[in-house]
Amino acid sequence: MPKFHLSSTEPAGFKYAFCSESMQGMSWAEQCDLVARTGYRGIEIAPFSLVKESVEELAAGRRREMVRSMKNAGIECAGLHWLLSSPPPGLHVTTPDQETRRKTWAYLEKLIDFCGDLGGPVMVFGSPKGRSSIGGLSATEAKKYLTEGLAGIADHARRRGVKILLESLGKNQTDVVNTLAEAVEILERLDHPAIQTMFDFHNATDETEPFPDLIEKYFSRIRHVHVQEMDGRYLGSGKGATEFAPAFQKLKDRNFRGWISVEVFEFSPGPAILALESLKTLKQIEAGLR
Repeated sequence: MPKFHLSSTEPAGFKYAFCSESMQGMSWAEQCDLVARTGYRGIEIAPFSLVKESVEELAAGRRREMVRSMKNAGIECAGLHWLLSSPPPGLHVTTPDQETRRKTWAYLEKLIDFCGDLGGPVMVFGSPKGRSSIGGLSATEAKKYLTEGLAGIADHARRRGVKILLESLGKNQTDVVNTLAEAVEILERLDHPAIQTMFDFHNATDETEPFPDLIEKYFSRIRHVHVQEMDGRYLGSGKGATEFAPAFQKLKDRNFRGWISVEVFEFSPGPAILALESLKTLKQIEAGLR
């Protein structure tokens, strides 16, 4: 791992977290140490990166150890994402196969317990491959299954203090819920405090309104933010510092108190560089806000 230097303080205001999948292969303690040393306050966990078969491998004692590692590093769990990524294989919430749907929602309940045990406040439900319409279903039919399944786990999430955040994803990834408007339509139908949404710059490809307008319109439902360059590289490797600044101004104006997590899709620079360069850019953006 390259040597790196942590800036002494993070600007007051936003809470920044770093997503864990680029650190796969490192021990959990090493991941927590890297996140803390590069200046973040939280770690957002991709469960698939920690297990061989299932999150059930991480039993109660191991979960307590994970919490201790975070506390020792001075960071918190910002939540979970990549919920349906293998392992385990074959998870899908909108398949016509009822048994597969049942097993998938049952696994999501296990993830809710994992998130709750680690103190995570949210679970970001993106997982395009696990929710796209298959088996001859239309997108409308798939959304019906998705809505029914979310309704089935909502009370369990509320009991564990976890919010499930239905993420809108571009049509280049899935045909089910492509805009914040579609996500909020499902939220309004469910009318449950544990089911909300989030904002991801990279995945706003099908939106027709500017980022700040989207944040203003749906702010009451947005509980979390993902940030990276629009092409998925680390923040600062492109134009994000200038293009995203108005959206960050809107988040500041509205006193956003959720996590802002760095989620990168191109890992080749290595996790330390991804974390450091992204946070440096976030601090530059924040320093320029009114």
